[in-house]
This record gives sequence, structure tokens and C-alpha cells, in this order.
Amino acid sequence: MLLFVDYIATKKIIAPALNSIVGGATSELFECSGKQIMAAIGTLVGRAVESGDVRSDIEPLDLLRALVGVSNVASAPDWQQSAKRLVNILLLGSKPVDG
Repeated sequence: MLLFVDYIATKKIIAPALNSIVGGATSELFECSGKQIMAAIGTLVGRAVESGDVRSDIEPLDLLRALVGVSNVASAPDWQQSAKRLVNILLLGSKPVDG
């Protein structure tokens, strides 16, 4: 997820595209790419759950929406530091609770 922040810094068009996908855009382009992105995030979350790195109740779309939220800070000064702090908060909140 931290690499995602760096990717956003390079490819600034990704934030609006992701907003369209999680916002329910209906164009052919977003419909096709949205399916691919959802499959990829589903696979990543599934593997993270299996490895015990994230809680089993994490929904892939919720995680994607959180990452889109992180990407939306890209217009502010020092946004990368803020985005990385937000990712760290997201990661900590996604960890399984022991006990």
C-alpha cells in the first residue's frame, strides 16, 4: 500500500480513475478495468487473510475505498507524508486482534 502512494505520485491520473470505479461508473472502460481491479484486490486481501496479516472480516471493496481516500489527499502540500501516515493507520486497523 505504501508503494501505491508512490505510484499515485507518478501517475496522478490514477486517483480520478479509482474514484470512478468505486463510485459505480458505468462506462465500458471503467466496467472492464473495474472488474480487473476488484479481482486483483480480492486476491490480495484473500492472501493477506490466509497469511494472518489482516482480519478475516476485511472486505476488498472497503480496502479499495480506503486506498482511494488516501489517494485523494494528493492535491495538498506534503500529501505523500500524510498519505503514508494514513496507510499506516489503515494497516494497523486491519491487523487481526489477538485474544
